[in-house]
Amino acid sequence: MTPTSSILAAFAPTAKLRAAINLGNPILAYADAAGNARGVSVDLAREFARRLGVALELVVVDTAGKSVDAVASEQADIGFFAIDPLRGANIAFSAAYVLIEGSYLVKEDSPIQANEEVDGAPHRVVVGKGSAYDLFLTRTLQHAQILRSPTSPTVVDTFLEAGAEVAAGVRQQLEADARRIGGLRLLDGRFMVIQQATGTPKSRGADAAAFLARFVEEVKASGFVADALARHRIEGASVAPAAA
Repeated sequence: MTPTSSILAAFAPTAKLRAAINLGNPILAYADAAGNARGVSVDLAREFARRLGVALELVVVDTAGKSVDAVASEQADIGFFAIDPLRGANIAFSAAYVLIEGSYLVKEDSPIQANEEVDGAPHRVVVGKGSAYDLFLTRTLQHAQILRSPTSPTVVDTFLEAGAEVAAGVRQQLEADARRIGGLRLLDGRFMVIQQATGTPKSRGADAAAFLARFVEEVKASGFVADALARHRIEGASVAPAAA
């Protein structure tokens, strides 16, 4: 992958690659002890900037919605977020590079035993505002009511404060909160699989979108994504298969 001058202009109009990094999804990014962003998405952004031959500037945010907004408004040149049709209006997505499970959490004494029961009554389901779970469940739930937490990492705290019946989010985050708080349990299985992808503003053109898509396929095939997941000790996420 050798970037042409037009590709460089598309991805680095400020002479740097600005990558939106969402710390609200601990599988993809987190802050280290010094407050610096680390994680799979940071590694991918750094590798993409290296291949372009430009410096990297991280645009660090705390929610998926803010990451989407940063790319859609061209305050960032690329971003890392779940594929969703609502987000596709202004963003050109690659194929997925990682697959993540979405799960439900309830209180230990909850009568809810299966994922299918969540929407069987007007249960209150807490999700991170603007997250992939929010977008998906807003479209699919028919009876349950959605309550929105400011960020995905605060979902379980909001769930408890509101006295809601269900919390929804990244399985690993919910498991960590269940251990931290106690008296909670995850429902078996998953209610969705999230396809985490990269994206760039559609205004950057079809050639730029295709270049980013090729990059994603290369880092999946080469083992780069698998190595990043292992390096950051991420469990419960898998490398997405090659695009058709």
